[in-house]
Amino acid sequence: MFSGIVERMAEVVAVRTDRGNKDFTLRTDICAELKIDQSISHNGVCLTVVAIEGDTYTVTAMHETLAKSNLDALKAGDMVNIERSMKPDALLDGHIVQGHVDQTAECVDVRDADGSWYFTFRYAPQGGGLCTVEKGSVAVNGVSLTVCDSREGEFKVAIIPYTFENTNFRHIGVGTKVNLEFDIVGKYIARLMENYIKK
Repeated sequence: MFSGIVERMAEVVAVRTDRGNKDFTLRTDICAELKIDQSISHNGVCLTVVAIEGDTYTVTAMHETLAKSNLDALKAGDMVNIERSMKPDALLDGHIVQGHVDQTAECVDVRDADGSWYFTFRYAPQGGGLCTVEKGSVAVNGVSLTVCDSREGEFKVAIIPYTFENTNFRHIGVGTKVNLEFDIVGKYIARLMENYIKK
């Protein structure tokens, strides 16, 4: 379980393909604090640490994860947003994020907002609660954000300078593919409503 408050960025230093899987080796200054089997969010995707060596660690993504996220396009030198799992006694500064990416979206517009930025993302509507609502929460590349302009298949978020500088939002431009995780509460409500209507 995560909060969507990104701790830092990690640099991809190697990508290895193993049949339908990919192993990603990343460099970060918190490797001494990590342990094997630990869950870490990578651009919003929960992956398990399988190896640690010096200032690098390795995680594995299977085909299903690669197909539903932007991880398949990662290459050496790319920067990834990372967040370790929440502790039970931690403040929930963002929102409840599971690390289970629903789908990807494409950045279709970036606008200056006099010191901050507005990013607009477009995605393929799929139903089942995979949508945004005005002032609701959404995780973009693992970053907990508030929706400020919700439309069918499209939404806008405002990015303050701190978030821009400390996440990979500074590398997102028009055409960039990002990972989306929609609000889990909304998904459960949508499922309950679908079941109710069927009755």
